Amino acid sequence: MKVKSFEFNLRELAGSMGDFGTLFPLAIGYISVCGLNPAGFLVMMGLANIVTGLVYRLPMPIEPMKVLAVVAIAQCWSPSMVYASGFGMGVIWLLFAVTGVVTWIARVTPNSVVRGIQVALGVLLAITGFKMLSTWWILGIVSVLIMLVLRQSRYAPAAIVLMILGVVIPLIKGQLQQVGLPGFSLPPLTVFRLGEIWQTLLLAGFAQIPLTATNAVIATSLLIKTYWPDKPVSEKRLSLNMGIMNLVLPFFGGMPLCHGAGGLAGQYYFGARTGGTNIIEGIIEILMGLFLASSIAGLFTFFPTAIIGAMMFMVGIELTKFARDIRLNKNLIPMIATLTVSLVTNMAYGFLTGLIVYYLAQFISKKGYYKFHSKSSKEVVSNGNNIKQSYRPK
Repeated sequence: MKVKSFEFNLRELAGSMGDFGTLFPLAIGYISVCGLNPAGFLVMMGLANIVTGLVYRLPMPIEPMKVLAVVAIAQCWSPSMVYASGFGMGVIWLLFAVTGVVTWIARVTPNSVVRGIQVALGVLLAITGFKMLSTWWILGIVSVLIMLVLRQSRYAPAAIVLMILGVVIPLIKGQLQQVGLPGFSLPPLTVFRLGEIWQTLLLAGFAQIPLTATNAVIATSLLIKTYWPDKPVSEKRLSLNMGIMNLVLPFFGGMPLCHGAGGLAGQYYFGARTGGTNIIEGIIEILMGLFLASSIAGLFTFFPTAIIGAMMFMVGIELTKFARDIRLNKNLIPMIATLTVSLVTNMAYGFLTGLIVYYLAQFISKKGYYKFHSKSSKEVVSNGNNIKQSYRPK
């Protein structure tokens, strides 16, 4: 049976909301703290979603680069610094794709290390989601139950029910009255100084590279092969995607964007199966950017945190399941090393630790193999000489 490239139904609509859990908090920070223009922020993200959906004809998560976003919000970067950081990352990922660096990184990274990164991301999402869920226990638990019961529903998909619930609650509370009225806004033309590119790379960009390489490139490519084995997307193409979109979008108010295994797992968990998911999400984001730019920060702020937390919690648990293909053998140790260091420090250090442990184990294993066989060969020669001695004519 041939898999369709595009479907436009409630299930795909629900899947398009699967990665909203990580988008909402960072969007609020970028808009409220850094002063990014919501119209540019959302319209550019929407266009990126539509283009990738049309090109790849399967769900392709478009989400903020998290290290850059967290540092930018924590240090109150100016909008021009945010745009400069996106452009800088675009140059890096385009170079990585063209020169083959990203392909080499993918080739030397074993499956056990990738699984360790995925599980670490799942655990971190689950922990963050649980904290957000606990801000309103009853609503959080109800949200989890809704996901368990309606996840496979074609007529009332869980993500749609949760989004409606998230709007109805502040409406009942009267909080939506504080949100500005809809109005039309176009994305702005934006600029930045060349010096800000290097400045932002030093502050956060270089720290973003290992996370993007593992989560947004290698882990995402592997997850696509797992979900859609007949539609693989290479690490080089994912790197090229991020390079091109980050070279263009910052000039129209776009933030630094990447792919991500967590976002893809979220889309798939809530029903995404075709490129229709990206097109639907893109249209929603463009409409929000064009007509709700003045009120979007308020809408995001009043949306119940417990619902977002419940969604993140369930997606986190889903990501940890991919460790099941790592058996109780030599691959388990690098995965555990990657996972442990990622949780204690960060995923960049976890990635490097996993690589070191894996190749160190390979070296020790080969050294032991050659030593054993060298010893065995000597024993064979020695035994052969003894046999010759015993059968020598007297």
